Amino acid sequence: MIRKAVVATVSFALLTAVSIGTTAQTYPTKPIRIIVGQTAGGISDLVARMMAQRLTETFKQSAVVENRAGAAGGIGTEMAVKAAPDGYTLLLSSAGPIVINPGLYPKLGYDPLRDLAPIAFIASSPLVLVLHPSVPAKTVKELIALARAQPDRLSYGSGGSGSPPHLTAELFKTMTGTKMTHIPFKGSAPSVIALVGGQVDLSFSTVAITLPQVKAGRIRALAVTSPKRARAVPQLPTMAEAGMPGFESQQWFALFGPAALPKDIITRLNTEVSRWLEAPEVRARLSTEGAEPGSLTLDQFAAFIRADAARWIKVIKASGATVE
Repeated sequence: MIRKAVVATVSFALLTAVSIGTTAQTYPTKPIRIIVGQTAGGISDLVARMMAQRLTETFKQSAVVENRAGAAGGIGTEMAVKAAPDGYTLLLSSAGPIVINPGLYPKLGYDPLRDLAPIAFIASSPLVLVLHPSVPAKTVKELIALARAQPDRLSYGSGGSGSPPHLTAELFKTMTGTKMTHIPFKGSAPSVIALVGGQVDLSFSTVAITLPQVKAGRIRALAVTSPKRARAVPQLPTMAEAGMPGFESQQWFALFGPAALPKDIITRLNTEVSRWLEAPEVRARLSTEGAEPGSLTLDQFAAFIRADAARWIKVIKASGATVE
């Protein structure tokens, strides 16, 4: 009896191992859906469509992008969380829905860190601190002095309450002890248009949106928020170099799946995305958006997300930031 039980157990284990090992070999056998929690036209959507084309060519199965915007990316994220963990529903997300929303929305109904499986870190992009030319500050230190001397006189625009630009400005206020008025807009592009028009005094926004306006002399750039200088604007110092050591805020983009996604499928997708990121044309396209391709392993990626989430929760609590 004992011998039969042992044989049965070993046989089951071997069958299970074979089944798991062959999942990635046969995957995919049908179209893959990539959910993006933002509207079409943004960098998340751009990255998702570029990647979908690569997966379609590699897997010989259609990979289609589905935009499900709303609730600061929460609608698309929730769809991915509740999807079957079979590799046919994936999520291309920016940082906000994963590491910022949990601190801002106490009743999300799900935990992105617990309910999603990290698949691949794709790219990161700094924000740029930009001012309207009428603001009499040519450096970050001068801006801090001005804001301290005139509390609540300066206003800053963002792509919406709870967005990375909003929280980055809150980080700035917390670290400098300054007070400024937040003016939220429906997207980063409208916030920069408002800055160009003088409706707000400053903003933290993406390289792709701000650079054309900076080159045209319509707004003034002071620094980037990344730990290293950005290749797209190497002449700009980092916030740390400009006098704020420890200041860091990056927008990032990554691929996720439901939490129970099999590890062999995660590995297969991670390998394909890593190969795709090595292509010169992909790196060049990301560079035009001010983004740097990612190079984190799966373990490093998981650790990075946990650390980033903890950091933003501290910023939210310290600043008292809310979704207005």
